[in-house]
Amino acid sequence: MTTQNSALAPRVLIADDHPLYCDALRAVVPQACPGADISEANSQEQVLSAVAAGREFSLVLLDLNLPGATGLSCLTALKKAAPTTPIVVVSAVGDPKIMQDVIMGGACAFIPKSAPGQVLINALRVILAGGTYMPTGIVAALRGGDGVARNELTLRQRRVLELLSTGLSNKRIARALDISEITVKAHVTAIFRKLGVSNRVQAGLEARRVLESRY
Repeated sequence: MTTQNSALAPRVLIADDHPLYCDALRAVVPQACPGADISEANSQEQVLSAVAAGREFSLVLLDLNLPGATGLSCLTALKKAAPTTPIVVVSAVGDPKIMQDVIMGGACAFIPKSAPGQVLINALRVILAGGTYMPTGIVAALRGGDGVARNELTLRQRRVLELLSTGLSNKRIARALDISEITVKAHVTAIFRKLGVSNRVQAGLEARRVLESRY
């Protein structure tokens, strides 16, 4: 594992065992997060050791196919060890079902390794600002589900969900709707409960279906 820059800078962990892609991510991350303190882990064991060592990361870029990992084992273990750390899965896997499982498993985003550099930079900027990033494959995978929950949302909750799905923070949603941030938080909590989700990424995924109906 290697580290660069000061301990006060935002900390980003690159968890990938492919040297060339690690180099690519090392070049991209500073463009999305200037001054980032970048560390690397090349196996599931190293990822969990980095977290167990007490380092608090601002972001983890995780490849699913690390040595020692099976399926979503590393994501699951990482979420358990560091539940509040944003995890972005960066993978060559293109199966929409796996993308869906990754998001439902607690990752805040899925970025295909085939994504152009600028797309990756833009996605990381959105994520570091508290937003979400989802390729169209995830949205497509969720289409066709039932729409029961959407009818349970109030008009205001549907408007909050619409803004939330664009990646806006609670503060910016409050400003857009001219309501208090506390009120937005209450609406978000209610939306999570009604949609049966536990985070903003999952709510954003559901929004693509929910908001298809008229207000």
